[in-house]
Amino acid sequence: MSSTSQTVVPRTTSMSSIEESNLLKQPKAVWAVFFACIIAFMGLGLVDPILPAIANQLHASHSEVTLLFTSYNAVMAVAMLITGTISSRLGIKWTLIAGIIIIAVFSALGGYSNGIWTLVGLRGGWGLGNALFVATALAAIVSLSNSGTAKAIILYEAAIGLGISVGPLLGGWLGAISWRGPFLGVATLMIVAFVGLLILMPRTHQQQSTQQKKTSLLDPFRALKYRSLLVFGIAAALYNFGFFTLLAYAPFVMGLDEHGLGYVFLGWGILLAITSVVTAPKLQQRFGTINSMGAMLTLFALVLLAMGIWTSTQWVIIAAVIFAGALLGNNNTLITTAVMNSAPVERSTASAAYSFLRFIGGAIAPYTAGKLAEIYTPSTPFIVGAGFVLVSVIFIFMNRHHVKHVDDVELGH
Repeated sequence: MSSTSQTVVPRTTSMSSIEESNLLKQPKAVWAVFFACIIAFMGLGLVDPILPAIANQLHASHSEVTLLFTSYNAVMAVAMLITGTISSRLGIKWTLIAGIIIIAVFSALGGYSNGIWTLVGLRGGWGLGNALFVATALAAIVSLSNSGTAKAIILYEAAIGLGISVGPLLGGWLGAISWRGPFLGVATLMIVAFVGLLILMPRTHQQQSTQQKKTSLLDPFRALKYRSLLVFGIAAALYNFGFFTLLAYAPFVMGLDEHGLGYVFLGWGILLAITSVVTAPKLQQRFGTINSMGAMLTLFALVLLAMGIWTSTQWVIIAAVIFAGALLGNNNTLITTAVMNSAPVERSTASAAYSFLRFIGGAIAPYTAGKLAEIYTPSTPFIVGAGFVLVSVIFIFMNRHHVKHVDDVELGH
């Protein structure tokens, strides 16, 4: 058994649990975190359909509005470095709850703000809460699941996909009433998630997790000495440049209202959810993790390039955004699985180190996309994004000898 198969929370594994490692046969605690993940990731999709409305009603430029993603991702990137330290002291349950409370408070305050810069600052606070929740949720699902690492990650990605797909529909509906609606909607949903975790997540799990070795602030940096984890982190930062260019900038060139944007990103999120659960494992089994990642990222780069060439053709942009959901769903599951099996460190530490790097890309891309469009042409952000994604593919294959072992790890043990 690989040393990468250690978990945050020790558990015994019986033959019956191995035989019954069905994706849907999970403890209640897993479903509590799963449900909270859906609501947490609704927040990302809820906001997307109202970006043009925020720009219009707060008299902000496109690049200023994209700072809502930049501040969010920048704070998340830095905060990821402290998630392990906090969770090892508070325990997984209370770290998740703390994250949810922070998200609820800052999203509610955002709904009552009256200026773009206030809103940008509050989104940063939202990012802090999301960092505590996201990194801990992944570690919680992987460690609590009785189905093994691969299936647990599929479950986690499915929750993300469901949240991202349902979020835009709700965001479009609330946003059509007022741009403040989605912010207040997130706060309300976070209260529901809070109650769900408080009731369904067992106290024993929190007690067990606090008995674990307390991690240091330096642990994520120490984890990056493993070349495989560093490679995946840098590749994810490059790939996320394209991801958040599409997410933060595409709404401005589609020419749709809040309802229309909600439906487009609903289609995007549905494909993301389906592929992350159904097709990603099949691609992994048939072609291997690294080859499959390379193929998905190459196709994504081509989609962004097509968006750059036909920016003024509405149906191309809409179709490209929706189709990109399938590629992103596959790649998210593939790269998350690879990271969890890339280095002999605690999964929470690996997640923190990897997420720090990938959210740096997510922080730089939105504002850069907005400024590139203002300085050059509306097509430029997509072409630059395509270039970054293509570089991520080249980087992975240049370092293939450092990461090829993830295909040799027997997942699920």
